[in-house]
Amino acid sequence: MKTVALVGHCGPDATLLRLAVQRAVPGITIAMANDDEAVRQHVKDGNALLVNRKLDGDFSANDGIELIQSALKGRKDLVVMLISNYEDAQKEAESAGARKGFGKSRVYAPETAELLKTALTG
Repeated sequence: MKTVALVGHCGPDATLLRLAVQRAVPGITIAMANDDEAVRQHVKDGNALLVNRKLDGDFSANDGIELIQSALKGRKDLVVMLISNYEDAQKEAESAGARKGFGKSRVYAPETAELLKTALTG
């Protein structure tokens, strides 16, 4: 089973996502990544990344899309999803190589649980 890194999320959003991920994939390990070094370590370890569109933390990237582009550079094996309610941002993340993500407004929707389960266990 993989570790999932919640990248650039504030405390309340991280709690919301942690609960959603644990419901979809019970027993999975969840970690926080709120700076570049933590992201590099999770990428090196091959962990899944759930990246916030607007990063909260100490990152050199301007936003989650830029971070996804950097993280996926040369890595086809990583599971990376953008967390955003904006469809244009989701399309941009998918164009950069991320899997289909979801917005916080849909975090507890059945299709979100299915997305997470497929991405994190398949």
